[in-house]
Amino acid sequence: MHTTKFSALLAVAVAGVVTLSGCGDTSTAHTEPAANGVRVLWMGDSIAGAQAPALEAALKAGGAAFKDMSSAGGGNVVTGDHEVTAMGAKDTWKALKDNLASFKPTVVAYQITSYDWGTEQQQLSAYRKLAKTAQDGGARLVLVSAPPFKIDEFFKPHESAIRSAPAMAAKAAGAAGARYLDAAPLWGRDHADAKAQRAKDGIHSCQQGSAAFAAWFAKRLGELGGFTPAAPGAWAKGPWTGDERFAKLGCG
Repeated sequence: MHTTKFSALLAVAVAGVVTLSGCGDTSTAHTEPAANGVRVLWMGDSIAGAQAPALEAALKAGGAAFKDMSSAGGGNVVTGDHEVTAMGAKDTWKALKDNLASFKPTVVAYQITSYDWGTEQQQLSAYRKLAKTAQDGGARLVLVSAPPFKIDEFFKPHESAIRSAPAMAAKAAGAAGARYLDAAPLWGRDHADAKAQRAKDGIHSCQQGSAAFAAWFAKRLGELGGFTPAAPGAWAKGPWTGDERFAKLGCG
């Protein structure tokens, strides 16, 4: 995609997010100070990973510290009864323990993953455990729904669990001070709709979608944490737009 065309599209995306908000590469910041006292540990799968570059730029511009703990092909906290989720959850819980000790977040933000396969009780138990673990580590948990994404042949057998996870996350909100944010006002509920801003694969987001999420999430987090996020114009066209994750998605 030509730079001028991308800049124009991104400007439109950011402008749209500012209107909507009125209505409704891994970070290395292990010891980085936070000007506003907010330190955000970002968790999730590769969908969250594609959102991380913009989210890091947005939160740092607002004076917060940020670390990306998302993991491609995993990042889940629900163990479930599948070897894929069991392995992913084991790695996630270990990484969380390490990051709570080293990064010392004030906020643990977990975007529901495409691998949170399990029964409703398993999901609810995992999210409540996550809230308690964050609290014990000196942080507050913010659960956020994932954007709508294409349920392909890989995800089809686990569709019911993918559909039930947001409701279980919402039910877990309140445990140990956790909060739940429904991102549907931003993304809608249909991955094929233009509002969802999915990449060619129908699953991840390109720069425009990631910027839209970052602006929306920073505003909501600011409301919860009592800080003022930076205006999108301060960060939306920064170096993060060249992150290799976008190139791998064919974003240009």
